[in-house]
Amino acid sequence: MEYMPNFQLHRPATAEEAVKMRSDNAAALYVAGGTDLIVNVRRGIEQPENLIDLSAIEELKSVTKDKDGLHIGAGVTLKEVAENENILGKYQAVAEAAAAVAGITHQQYGTIGGNLCLDTRCLYYNQSEWWRQSNDYCLKERGDIGHVASGGKRCFAAFSGDVAPALLIFEAEVDLVGPEGSRRIPLVELYQNDGLDHLTLKPDELLTAVHLPKALAGCPSRYEKTRIRGSIDFPLAGAAVRLKMKAKKVNDFAIALTGVNPYPQIVKGTDDYIGNAFDDESLDKLRDNVRKQAKPMKTTTVAPWYRRRVIGALARRLTEELAG
Repeated sequence: MEYMPNFQLHRPATAEEAVKMRSDNAAALYVAGGTDLIVNVRRGIEQPENLIDLSAIEELKSVTKDKDGLHIGAGVTLKEVAENENILGKYQAVAEAAAAVAGITHQQYGTIGGNLCLDTRCLYYNQSEWWRQSNDYCLKERGDIGHVASGGKRCFAAFSGDVAPALLIFEAEVDLVGPEGSRRIPLVELYQNDGLDHLTLKPDELLTAVHLPKALAGCPSRYEKTRIRGSIDFPLAGAAVRLKMKAKKVNDFAIALTGVNPYPQIVKGTDDYIGNAFDDESLDKLRDNVRKQAKPMKTTTVAPWYRRRVIGALARRLTEELAG
């Protein structure tokens, strides 16, 4: 790790004040728990002149329930998400995903908003300064070639947030505040298939809240990931499944993936199972469909073919368990 660089720290009291500070200050970054960002700053990956600390913004820290569903402030910690009774009882995969992030210490500081806006990761990017310099950097940071696909001009760094796929299967929406005002969009629209620029946020925008619809509350769901170590590590592959059965036939079904693409991905084709029962043949077909849609590249020390096989196996097993 390098020494922390000199920077100016700002601590706004409202989301609007935070947005103005970022608009007014060059090379500014938002920081909440800082469990990932501060590591990148110490590695020289991020070199901010200004850090905007969001920890004093009370409006970002609440979890509320009303007739429309559940509303989670972006500053709510992952530990709170994992232990909240409303989330555990009605959106189980979201609680499981929050509990799967890194270790318990990280969960006490890391926030749901930070996990959703997590930077993409790669074997050639998340390294020390001297290591990256010896490899002539890369497309994502000061370089002009992509090392994952030799000589390539596209970045394949993988999105490795745990909470996003669990929220996607519940059709979550997010609130964004920026210089032009506030807007609400489906969470799926926050991401795009580009490891270099995977978030669709407008300049200086801040994610302030997550909304889970009442209509899907209580649907059986699960999240699980595979990682090298049983704690701390980001997912090599992760899957969230929402499945509701009626008279032993599929009534409602959704799957989302993480760790195997530059964005958290909703699996296509799950509607084909509606009205049908699951058997070994249909579960194997589902597994193969998930593998085809996952596109892991050499962004970790684990081979892409293995991660592709794992993601299919995870989706199949979670679906089978939920089907009962």
